[in-house]
Amino acid sequence: MKLTHVDDEGKAMMVDISQKFATERVAIASGMVKMQPETLELIRSGEVKKGDVLAVARVAGIMAAKKTAEVIPLCHPLPLTSAQIDFEFVNENMVKITAEVKTTYNTGVEMEALTAVSVAALTIYDMCKAVDRAMVIGEIKLEKKSGGQSGVFNREELAI
Repeated sequence: MKLTHVDDEGKAMMVDISQKFATERVAIASGMVKMQPETLELIRSGEVKKGDVLAVARVAGIMAAKKTAEVIPLCHPLPLTSAQIDFEFVNENMVKITAEVKTTYNTGVEMEALTAVSVAALTIYDMCKAVDRAMVIGEIKLEKKSGGQSGVFNREELAI
């Protein structure tokens, strides 16, 4: 398998997407933030002193998706058509973050979805660190993607 962001001499390069077709492309990524049960209860009850943690994390994730090309060096700037961030309380001490990002363009939005999840998780940490510095961010992964030459990817179909 050949890496797409490296030329024949091993130098980093931005992939030439000029010959690719613009198609609808969708990517869904997820991640987890594990914390003390008391911290999660503060988030649920809206009692975190910095404000509504999930509302701020949602906006931060959307902004991050839009700015991915500014922080990931070889990403193309993309005209996103949608970026949604959702949260699920998995248990008494864990929040799952899911990002769905869409575009109609010549390249996919996997990095935008992964960046959105990452920044949303970091925002949760930032807003709650005063009460819980032991939080753990993890399990950030691509769940699904569709569109483009490589077709569909669905993690649920893998035995990983």
